[in-house]
Amino acid sequence: MFIHDTAHTEGRLAGYVGRLQAQYRAGDRSQLAVLVIAALVVGSCLSILFSMTTGASDASAFDVVRELLGGQASESAMSARDRIIVFDIRLPRAILGFIIGGSLAVSGAVMQGLFRNPLADPGLVGVSSGASLGAVSMIVLGGTVAAPIYQALGIFALPAAAFLGGLVTTLVLYRVATRNGQTSVATMLLAGIALGALAMAMTGVLIYMADDKQLRDLTFWSMGSIAGATWTKILAAGPIMLLCLAVVPFLARGLNAITLGEAAAFHMGVPVQKLKNIAIVSVAASTGASVAVSGGIGFVGIVVPHLLRLVIGPDHRFLLPAAALLGGSLLLFADVIARTLVAPAELPIGIITSAVGGPFFLWILLRNRSRLSL
Repeated sequence: MFIHDTAHTEGRLAGYVGRLQAQYRAGDRSQLAVLVIAALVVGSCLSILFSMTTGASDASAFDVVRELLGGQASESAMSARDRIIVFDIRLPRAILGFIIGGSLAVSGAVMQGLFRNPLADPGLVGVSSGASLGAVSMIVLGGTVAAPIYQALGIFALPAAAFLGGLVTTLVLYRVATRNGQTSVATMLLAGIALGALAMAMTGVLIYMADDKQLRDLTFWSMGSIAGATWTKILAAGPIMLLCLAVVPFLARGLNAITLGEAAAFHMGVPVQKLKNIAIVSVAASTGASVAVSGGIGFVGIVVPHLLRLVIGPDHRFLLPAAALLGGSLLLFADVIARTLVAPAELPIGIITSAVGGPFFLWILLRNRSRLSL
């Protein structure tokens, strides 16, 4: 009986795999995408658990899960010190890192769909630099010129300033790179470099004006890190990023249509201008909020969508949720590497993502240079 059941199960599994392969060859990757997203959900939970249990404590994954579910771990397995490390330091760090990674990855996917090219990324086209300028302005001027704004907004002042900087940069970039409904890849990249350079120049002026304490904070912050993650930072920036992550999936069908061109999307019934407005504001808000609490973390927005497109295809209905899950997981793994590679010291996480993302970006350029006329 057992052998018969096993053979029957294996036969059904083989049939399902065969249908999946047939759909893949026919260009339909929807079933594969669902399986990938399900696997990413499990992987995301494991990455958060891995982030919480890696480092200088004796807490095991079993004890952490048991306490998260409301149980009581034995004192010998998880001391009061370990509870403080795991739940007051690592848990907010893991949550914030996952949200930031997901936001950056989704922002990259949205920009690539909106601009209809594979090279758009908040970090590459100057959006992150604009958000950094806004955040640095609030850090340096928050005690003088911008003091009324800082006092009025409180903990939301930094994310709001970063959002404004990212929004202005994104609007200018879109205006410069788009002409007659067509976006030039070369113009976008060059305009992004110019806007990023201008934002960095203005940021340099503000850094020159900073005092010693502000200068130390800004130097480490500019390289990207989630080492200072707290529940307060999650409260300040988390709702903004989560709201954007909740809104963006509703743009999926419009982004699919706009890949055919804005005119074609309009004739298909897509409110193109409304779609562009919501997409631009969402990208600016999520990028600005992430930059405000973590500094500059590059290449997540270009690496993650490309990895997923190779597997599940370009359908934004599946690409956007998958990007959120994979982006969060990859950023947590990068954070674990950053805090264990040179322990007890800690590398800025932006160094890790740039070390991986730089060669990947070069590969994308070489793979697409004939199609992109670069």
